[in-house]
Amino acid sequence: MNKNNISIEDVPLNGFHQLMTVRAGGGWILDGYVLSIIGVAIVQFSGYLHLDSFWQGLVAASAMFGTFFSGFLGGWLTDKVGRQRLFFVGPILFILGSIGTFWTESGVMLFFLRFLIGVGVGLEYPVAGSLLTEFLPQKNRGPRLAGLTILWFAGAALAYIVGNAILAHGGDDAWRYVLASPAVLGVALFLIRLGTPESPRWLVSKGRLAEAERIIKKVYGATFSLANLPKESEEQKVSIRTLLNAGYGKRMLFVAVFWSAAVVPMFAVYSFAPVVLQALNLKGEWASMGSVIITLLFVVGCIIATRLIDTMGRRKLIIHSFLWSSLALLGLGAASHGSEMLVLALFGAYAVFIGGAQVLELVYPNELFPTEVRAFAVGMGSSLSRIGSAAGTWLVPYSLATLGIGHTMYAAAAVSVLGLLVSVWLAPETKGMTLEKAASLSR
Repeated sequence: MNKNNISIEDVPLNGFHQLMTVRAGGGWILDGYVLSIIGVAIVQFSGYLHLDSFWQGLVAASAMFGTFFSGFLGGWLTDKVGRQRLFFVGPILFILGSIGTFWTESGVMLFFLRFLIGVGVGLEYPVAGSLLTEFLPQKNRGPRLAGLTILWFAGAALAYIVGNAILAHGGDDAWRYVLASPAVLGVALFLIRLGTPESPRWLVSKGRLAEAERIIKKVYGATFSLANLPKESEEQKVSIRTLLNAGYGKRMLFVAVFWSAAVVPMFAVYSFAPVVLQALNLKGEWASMGSVIITLLFVVGCIIATRLIDTMGRRKLIIHSFLWSSLALLGLGAASHGSEMLVLALFGAYAVFIGGAQVLELVYPNELFPTEVRAFAVGMGSSLSRIGSAAGTWLVPYSLATLGIGHTMYAAAAVSVLGLLVSVWLAPETKGMTLEKAASLSR
């Protein structure tokens, strides 16, 4: 076959694609780690810093506030200045924020350091997601993007495993080492990203054709050129405001709502996993072990969803995910004072079933928007979802104290049901489409 006729959407995976997946995926491992590690140490540092329930919720939600702030700004900057430059900012913020927490002596200081870490997380979604999306072939894009969510939960599981090991052997100040531990992963991520090229699609959108040509030849081979890069349709060469007014506004609404519904209950659980499990009658070792088991089941759910994404399709997958996870949360509300095994079984069911919505958090926004606003759309989706996540996380201690665990689970179920209804109404099908066709309004 003549390579001059092959679109880069149809090339087989090569060594660069594998390395690019590692470079982007490392960010998701670190994101899962830094956002989950707070739940491991919250009981210990709350006692040391004398934090009441208000400040516990505020510190736990601080990273989500940072993500909200940087998602808008990061997405806009990524589309303006490029993907490559911002690809290193997240790891740097992770390193600085995590090291700083080692010397924290107040809830205010810890809040701002975790906020800084959240800014790094908010940058990762639009930057790493867009960069990987714009290099991957069509047939590998869905599973690879979905796989990033698996890595997020793998990072979360690692946080609980490493964090609990440090707490068991670190003495009275163990929580400091727990909160500082993400710095090690941050350094590794920074180093592995050295040498990452800019996205040719972004370079073409800015008229920098010679640079795009050089990168295409380096990544795909000397016989490839700009002629092998699919062109965006003319309808998409417009401003962000025009795009939203022209029809992408409904897509943005869908992304923001379904993403929020997928992460609000999850982050509330992750930030207070030991506390929530204790409220559900899992005490001592059961609470610690349950946190790890549930986290691993999130990974299992995402692996299953990743295998189904190109067979079941995006729309059917997200609808079933919200339907069955909502029923599991309703079951937790009804059985909030049941046996340890029943609680673990229902929590495990939620973890597995929500995997479909979780893996689509990166697939849908990266497929539904054109190059000029892809990073902006992903950043906006992550930012808007973090409003609810921050509020939900902040209110968990208050809800547990005033409403009780049963009604707290019912509230989480209501959020999941909202995701189901919006998905039935707005979720499109993009399976088997090129990036250009999936992002087009005229398909």
